[in-house]
Amino acid sequence: MYDASADTTLTALTRFLEAANGVRYAYRRFGKPGGTPLVLLPRFRGDLDTWDPALLDALAAERELILVNNRGVSSSSGTTPASIFEMARDLLAFVDSLDLSRIDLLGFSLGGFIAQEVVLTRPDLVHRLILAATGPQGGPNMHGWRKDIADAVRKDMPGAAELLYTFFKPTETSQSAGQAYLGRFLARTADRDVASSLQTRDAHYDAVCSWGVADHAKLQRLQSIRQPTFVANGDADAMIPPSLSYLMGGLIPNAEVKIYPDAGHGFLFQHHAEFARDVNTFLNA
Repeated sequence: MYDASADTTLTALTRFLEAANGVRYAYRRFGKPGGTPLVLLPRFRGDLDTWDPALLDALAAERELILVNNRGVSSSSGTTPASIFEMARDLLAFVDSLDLSRIDLLGFSLGGFIAQEVVLTRPDLVHRLILAATGPQGGPNMHGWRKDIADAVRKDMPGAAELLYTFFKPTETSQSAGQAYLGRFLARTADRDVASSLQTRDAHYDAVCSWGVADHAKLQRLQSIRQPTFVANGDADAMIPPSLSYLMGGLIPNAEVKIYPDAGHGFLFQHHAEFARDVNTFLNA
């Protein structure tokens, strides 16, 4: 029998599972077995290989990780929906097909939107919640991204220059950390995930814009998140302002907030060791 506990981010096999909704999901499952698994939801256009191996391996040393491509993303089948609600329903179909009754959940950026919808739709499923570089539905200054940021991330084939510009602060230390992340990110060569499609790009951005339409009433939904929640961001996130992290921290009843210094949207890759320690400490509490 295949033993995923011996795997790392670079060696974990890509597996496939057909759920009741007809989607064939691509996923990887590895790390320390036993306990509550941590499901990780990636960013805009993100896939199984856009995570930082250094971050994932530090998390996997203490818990089982499950990475997944949602419907239509990269190597999963189907067409990517253009709403966060539908993406959450698709993620729940995947979790149900794995027969998981209890999970911890980490959502990064767009994945954080989906994570909020998941925990509100099925509160008994989620034990603890981590929201990284993300914002609440209806929050201020979230209706799409600044034009230079949107133009960079929506290119047909964004590369290293676009990632460094949008994810890392324009300081020598942050840009250097971004270069180091790129080296780790590209280290996996075997069984590497395929890039997400332009259809996914367009659907994701439609969903981002719809989620971000200012609506103070929708902010009140966060008061229904009763799970312990760790909200984190970089101090110079150009995609989702860190002020929204404080807003979420004030509205979610049992939340703690941490802002990482000299960092942008990719703070969790720049401060990967510190963020992993913080997440493991939070989940072990």
